[in-house]
Amino acid sequence: MALVYQPVMQLSGILVSLLGWVLSCLTTYLPQWKNLNLELNELEIWTMGLWQACVVQEEGGMQCKDFDSFLALPPELRISRILMFFSNGSGLLGLLLSGFGLDCLKIGERQQEQKKRLLLFGGMLFWISGITAIVPVSWVAHSTVQEFWDENIPDIVPRWDFGEALFVGWLAGFCLILGGSLLNCTICSTEVHPSSVHFPVAEQQDQCQCLETETRP
Repeated sequence: MALVYQPVMQLSGILVSLLGWVLSCLTTYLPQWKNLNLELNELEIWTMGLWQACVVQEEGGMQCKDFDSFLALPPELRISRILMFFSNGSGLLGLLLSGFGLDCLKIGERQQEQKKRLLLFGGMLFWISGITAIVPVSWVAHSTVQEFWDENIPDIVPRWDFGEALFVGWLAGFCLILGGSLLNCTICSTEVHPSSVHFPVAEQQDQCQCLETETRP
């Protein structure tokens, strides 16, 4: 059963991790990390991401402006940029390493130990990528909640709310961690290769033939 389900789990882990990596890259560049609805003008919705702030108008579409300075950003946005870049890079490296470690790949069939190490490193990189994707979106969500319920801010001032990119980032981190876990589970499963069974059987047959020749008169 392990021989049957192991390639399936490996492919499932790669596909889930690939989905998580794509969502992580998408989260990095989406401008909807924070949303702001103005009560005075309900036709405009302001959004803020890691790179730019945008205003969505029903008549004029979306207009965006890039942030002028990296140092002028709030601390959570500055750190989120770095962590999301690290998440995207470690996820891409994990895809490359674990891809070469798949059993269905004919390259390096005789080097099973090295392929297992590649899967292990790839799974660990997926874990790191998932954690570094969850941390920034959770940090931005936490700061948004604190600002929303801050009693020192007058009620007249509009409050920022969760953007769609935060939910995409949480899903990306979950997929990356799940994909890395599936890959590492395949390493723990034991395998019995046909080559390891062939030689003992052949030796046993040779011994039986030798005994038969000795017992003959």
